[in-house]
Amino acid sequence: MTIKNLIFSALFTLASITVQAAPQLLDEVVAVVDDDVIMASELQQRMNTIRLQNRDGAMPDDDVLRDQVLERMILESIQLQMADRAGIRIGDAQLNEALGRIAAQNNMTLPQFRSAMEAEGVSFAQAREQIANEMRISRVQRYQVGERIQITDQDVDYFLASELGKMASAAEYHLAHILIAVPSGSGPSDLQAAEKKAQDIVRQLRDGADFRKMAIAQSSGRTALDGGDLGWRKEAQLPGIFAPVVPGLKVGQVSDPIKSASGYHIVKLIDKRGGNTKLITQAKTRHILIQTNELRDEQQAEALINQLYERLQAGEDFAKLAREFSDDPGSGSAGGDLGWVSPGDMVPEFDATMQATQPGRISAPFETQFGWHILEVEDRRQTDVGEETQRNQVRNMLYNRRFEEELPIWLRKIRSEAYVDIKEGV
Repeated sequence: MTIKNLIFSALFTLASITVQAAPQLLDEVVAVVDDDVIMASELQQRMNTIRLQNRDGAMPDDDVLRDQVLERMILESIQLQMADRAGIRIGDAQLNEALGRIAAQNNMTLPQFRSAMEAEGVSFAQAREQIANEMRISRVQRYQVGERIQITDQDVDYFLASELGKMASAAEYHLAHILIAVPSGSGPSDLQAAEKKAQDIVRQLRDGADFRKMAIAQSSGRTALDGGDLGWRKEAQLPGIFAPVVPGLKVGQVSDPIKSASGYHIVKLIDKRGGNTKLITQAKTRHILIQTNELRDEQQAEALINQLYERLQAGEDFAKLAREFSDDPGSGSAGGDLGWVSPGDMVPEFDATMQATQPGRISAPFETQFGWHILEVEDRRQTDVGEETQRNQVRNMLYNRRFEEELPIWLRKIRSEAYVDIKEGV
């Protein structure tokens, strides 16, 4: 018997054994779902919360809302029971992190978010439980539905080759523009003067002049008063005279003057997104990790890492010390070698120290959740991960699309297979 069954049984017994008063049911079961029950008070509470959350919007009639909410709660119950059987739990740290993200999305701290909810009559404890349940349900869905979905390299290739894929993966450019206009019918001297002015403006811009101010003061273009800002343009949407030039610009770069029938154009690439080019700076890194264990406490671990740092400073071989002392089983036997590491691959403390360490230098000891580290950056390089990033984005998009298609089918299946008894007239 579940906890809810026991609670309901106790309430019913308490009401029925009162001798001098008429039996009074304190709560009612509105639905039995496999080994669980949904109580009238729970249903009413969920309906009240939905009304509160949508008080400014149109709501269905009470009977329709009740049926919709009850059906949702039935599906939740089925999935939460599946989570129980699978041993899926959400730890306090994970739950607090999720609540913190929700608060941050609303530009609040967690205490502010809690106060705001309670001010609107929403119990924070109940909201916390609901979010934990939603996280458990999400894990069940990802496991049960997600494991059936396989996105192959061929699927990715087909999408990228499609018209939709080409449009979705095309590069976009954020541009600013200055036009030095030449009136129609102008002679060679006017053209030369306009070209000279355009070249002088380019020189000033490359020397650090503010593009926005220069556009307002000098441009004859239609966006001059907006600082020349043309906004974001897909590559296929670029004006014909810009198309050969813009893709070759780096972010922040100003073009040479571009001649057209209307005069001389100057274009600046403010930013770029999409496409199959994405340069990142990787660091060839090695490290030594010292952790606590049964024979070494925190103070001893810190003392050992400091000793190793002194030995490295004295000129001892990094790889030799890593093989002898490092507690990282993956890299220790390789002399601490981690290979080429991309930004964000490591925990924040490691990543920040790696970014701050110059090639050929050894960092001071620092601590992460894994223990004490010393790292050496051997080299840095620019790597284009654009194609890999693009393919991963497409793979995720196709997975999510397939997931959204499969999820309703799976929900109907588990609903049809579950024992559900909805009490009439409750």
